[in-house]
Amino acid sequence: MRTNNKLDVSIAIVLYNETIENVKNSIDCFLKIKVLHKKLYIIDNSPIRNEYLSNVNTTEIEYFFNGKNIGFSKAQNLLIPKIKNTSKYHLILNSDVVYASVVIEELIHKLEEEEAVSLIAPKVKFPNGKHQYSVRKYPSFLDLIFRKLNIFKKRIYNQEYRNLDVSKPFYPEAIHGCFMLFKTDDFIEIGGFDERYFLYMEDIDICRKIDSIGKKKMYYPNEEIIHILKQGSSKSLKLFMYHLSSAIKYFLKWY
Repeated sequence: MRTNNKLDVSIAIVLYNETIENVKNSIDCFLKIKVLHKKLYIIDNSPIRNEYLSNVNTTEIEYFFNGKNIGFSKAQNLLIPKIKNTSKYHLILNSDVVYASVVIEELIHKLEEEEAVSLIAPKVKFPNGKHQYSVRKYPSFLDLIFRKLNIFKKRIYNQEYRNLDVSKPFYPEAIHGCFMLFKTDDFIEIGGFDERYFLYMEDIDICRKIDSIGKKKMYYPNEEIIHILKQGSSKSLKLFMYHLSSAIKYFLKWY
């Protein structure tokens, strides 16, 4: 697909005390991509430098060690100067995602066909093969409470588009942040992620920013990935407080 010196795709992974196994899986998936002119950026917010990653820098992989946790959004935005005018497509990727080498290439082909679409995402599955509902309608504050308490499930299911045939492509309001493939120019135009979100809600927010430039998001289940889905805010009080703080910022901003 290479037509000039521009990267076909840049890929960004933000880490915080991540297991080496997950990181190695991410790198293995990346290295299996043979057709695309590509580059993987690994931004590490951990307090201690990862020695394994310090030794994997190549022309296709670049490791950044921040030495402190600056938050997900700010870490992702560090790459904006690097990808501006050098990358055609930009993938925001979780380290706990596994994908086949052809997935990114096929999603790029679809983005090329869809002029009005800024962001595309594939079907997401759990490691056991079950479907993971990764697209959402924009939530109300009550929706977040209902989801956290696991009540009013019919309403939660409607928020996840379970009333639709999710085996077919469509244009959802919001896409989960584990695998978000952007047209780089649009990602730059909207200024990347809002850095007021330290963790959580930044993916919902950036989908609203795409709306603000008159573009759309596409769910494309013809391609699929596997995502472990840690659900940290359900297990950690500290992460829950980050989630609550981000939710308050989101609703103050958009409502």
